[in-house]
Amino acid sequence: MKIAIFSTKPYDREALVAANGRHGHELSFFETRLQPSTAELARGFDAICPFVNDELSAPVIRTLADGGVRLLTLRSAGFNHVDLEATREAGVSVARVPAYSPQAVAEHAAGLILALNRKFHRAYARVREGNFALQGLLGFDLHGKTVGVVGTGRTGAVFVRIMSGFGCRILAFLGGALALFLVR
Repeated sequence: MKIAIFSTKPYDREALVAANGRHGHELSFFETRLQPSTAELARGFDAICPFVNDELSAPVIRTLADGGVRLLTLRSAGFNHVDLEATREAGVSVARVPAYSPQAVAEHAAGLILALNRKFHRAYARVREGNFALQGLLGFDLHGKTVGVVGTGRTGAVFVRIMSGFGCRILAFLGGALALFLVR
């Protein structure tokens, strides 16, 4: 299968070439965003692989379909940037990432809390300037603090376990998507 991959960065190319190793698809990488003025680049391809900032409006979908594209393989879980009605009308199938790693998202959230609390960004800048003063860099212990979590789906449940490992008390709201972390 010939696949045009839009909005690519070097890390996309590396990962996709490695993943394609055992499949043998013909991959063509385009750094440019997919939009009405670039959709013609996909002519002759069976599929495209766009990212979240690529435009998949009705005019783009029609151009893709007219050029032979029959499959959109999104590099995202979300698909709000895709005109699904236009894909149905054009006979173009849509596939997407089913989910992101709950561990990766929860660990990243915990890392952001630590970075903000311990002021890593400010400390890093000071050290680069040769300033090793602690003034204004002290955070607080997370141990014993109460952490509120809105949404305890897969990601929220992992985040609760991570924060429990720090010795935090947890207040959790079971419904909704993972949306809020509150440390008090």
